[in-house]
Amino acid sequence: MNSESQIIRTEYSDLMKKSYIDYAMSVIISRALPDVRDGLKPVQRRTLYDMHELGIRYDRPYRKCARIVGDTMGKYHPHGDSSIYEALVVMAQDFKKGKVLVDGHGNFGSIEGDGAAAMRYTEARLTKFTQEVFLADLDKNVIDFGPNFDETEKEPLVLPVRVPNLLVNGAEGIAVGMATSIPTHNLGEVIDAVKAYMKNDAISTKQLMRYIKGPDFPTGGIVVNKDDLPDIYESGQGKIKIRGKVETEELKGGRKQLVISEIPYTMIGSGISKFLNDVAGLVESKKTTDIVDISNQSSKEGIRIVLELKRGADVENLKNMLYKKTRLEDTFGVNMLAVAEGRPETLGLKKIIEHHVDFQFELATRKYQTLLTKEREKSEVQEGLIKACDVIDLIIEILRGSKSVKDARECLVNGVTENIKFKSTISKKMAALLRFTERQATAILEMRLYRLIGLEVEALRAEHEQTLKNIARYEDILNNYDSMAGVIMEELDAYKKEYAEKRRTVIENAEEAVYEEKKIEEQEVVFLMDRFGYARTVDTSVYERNKEAADSENRYVVHCMNTGRLCIFTDTGRMHQVKVLDVPHGKFRDKGTPIDNISNYSTSEEQIVMVCDSEQMRFSHLLFATSQGMIKRVEGTEFQVSKRTISAAKLQEGDSLIAVKVVTENQNVVLQTKNGYFLRFPAADIPEKKKAAVGVRGIRLQKKDELENVYLFEEGKESKVQYGEKEVTLNRLKLSKRDGTGTRTR
Repeated sequence: MNSESQIIRTEYSDLMKKSYIDYAMSVIISRALPDVRDGLKPVQRRTLYDMHELGIRYDRPYRKCARIVGDTMGKYHPHGDSSIYEALVVMAQDFKKGKVLVDGHGNFGSIEGDGAAAMRYTEARLTKFTQEVFLADLDKNVIDFGPNFDETEKEPLVLPVRVPNLLVNGAEGIAVGMATSIPTHNLGEVIDAVKAYMKNDAISTKQLMRYIKGPDFPTGGIVVNKDDLPDIYESGQGKIKIRGKVETEELKGGRKQLVISEIPYTMIGSGISKFLNDVAGLVESKKTTDIVDISNQSSKEGIRIVLELKRGADVENLKNMLYKKTRLEDTFGVNMLAVAEGRPETLGLKKIIEHHVDFQFELATRKYQTLLTKEREKSEVQEGLIKACDVIDLIIEILRGSKSVKDARECLVNGVTENIKFKSTISKKMAALLRFTERQATAILEMRLYRLIGLEVEALRAEHEQTLKNIARYEDILNNYDSMAGVIMEELDAYKKEYAEKRRTVIENAEEAVYEEKKIEEQEVVFLMDRFGYARTVDTSVYERNKEAADSENRYVVHCMNTGRLCIFTDTGRMHQVKVLDVPHGKFRDKGTPIDNISNYSTSEEQIVMVCDSEQMRFSHLLFATSQGMIKRVEGTEFQVSKRTISAAKLQEGDSLIAVKVVTENQNVVLQTKNGYFLRFPAADIPEKKKAAVGVRGIRLQKKDELENVYLFEEGKESKVQYGEKEVTLNRLKLSKRDGTGTRTR
């Protein structure tokens, strides 16, 4: 063994635990959760910074998204182009963000769930809001930069965002073992709350809510549980109930229509088509008969879903039905989880604002320290130039008498005169007294002659005075809390004035949506299913008028109540239940719906043996027969169950159910095999069993034979069946006992 190799013995579970925790923390911190300071996930931060670096500003031309995505992936985010482009698209969608951060040009998707065009077709640039509020002062050392993934570039660890973006734009993300879901808020209200906290850091969450009324979703809508909001904002967790905005419009002839102009935030995307399908489902299932027509008239101008109502419709009851039965009223789960000080934490409203204000003071401190340093350097240079103007003749003499720049600099800084020729001894003595700083000496040596003009000297003195005022102001800001707070609040006021918009979401307490479900008028209908499995129900009178055609064209004809259930028995021994109301009701010539669309029955795996009305079985027994000749009688009440699918018969290996029939004790049973054996015996000979039982042998089968048909008839009534080309009269067959071989018909 190599002397350098080393075997480390460790517990496998400990190694797995450590590796998984490392992975989980990487996902939490570096991918899924936003930072409380700038409210951005790493991919969003890197994309915005890359656009800033590429110079794709709000006042410059758009650039291809593929260029932005490629540059971001190559420099900062090596995790695939789709994740970067998706983040870029969401930042440009005004129906998802409180304030869009990217100005998109082209197809960036729609509120109805349409995806954005490929990145090679779309273009983007930063918005003015992002440029001024997210990316200003990056040159003033306000934030820390760290190495990128391959240490060839520097990237910001956080962006110097001046408003609480975590609240303004909200956040959604799924990490490992945790998830974040923060609603969007109104920019103006959030700024007012930040200012209130800065004036009084002992302010309570309830007092902050005088400014932040609640969430402000870009899709508008109505928050209906106002009283729950204080607890949600205190704990950072809870459920917000939101409803769409529904208005009633009058039509000609006294009719009305409901117009949905705003939707719940959770309905964005496929939720709109799901809502339309749900409404159509309510109409088809006759839960409501008030809706005549549904149309989605939404456009770029906004959402407009129109439900046309019949004359005399109960509008309020219908509204409540839509709230209760569709996603027009939905729940937004709040979990205000963010990365604070390097670790994930669930934060209340006040805590988020507190972290934001601390961050603002840190940004301001670093900004004004940088500005103060620059102003002090500037003041030093200005003082040197003013002083130089006063002794300009001496400086010119020094420069003309110097052999090199080094000699001139030494004389200006330290008064060294050895290597310089002077016109007089007085000039030499005066030069020896000069003590300019290195920075001042450089400025003097680089000074242009036009600066000696009188007006230029005056301008220099005025500029120096302004510099001294700036120094005093910056020192006051850095040394005085109130001064720094005043500067931060001035900036916030400016942002509010330029970017704040009116609130879109209404906050109120609304009563629970209660609607009276109209009782369905109970009536007898006839269930029809053809040999292709298409099913529908028709009125009894319609069936009677078309009885001959209905019986010949359909495989199953069942009389049932429209409020009842149908039982579908299949060859695998299972029973599927279907509500009669789920079967489309219509005209005789309607095609109907495939039975497997409205039940758990699968056409690819099972064959239907019988369809019967659930209510008919309550007072009867069912006869089960299998291809291997096994039979049993089961009480019908055993199939009065609530489950949609149950096991109705236990089958032996290779066996299948061939018949299920309603049977009475005074009937005769005839079993017919494939090879033409007929066995007749009284139905009373069949023992009663439970549905889970295999049953008993009904007929002894010959080799390579199997049971094919089961017939029932009552004594004294002539009953004939067709076997091949021969007609068999069942009541003329010899009466035998169960478990015989039967008589062969040739």
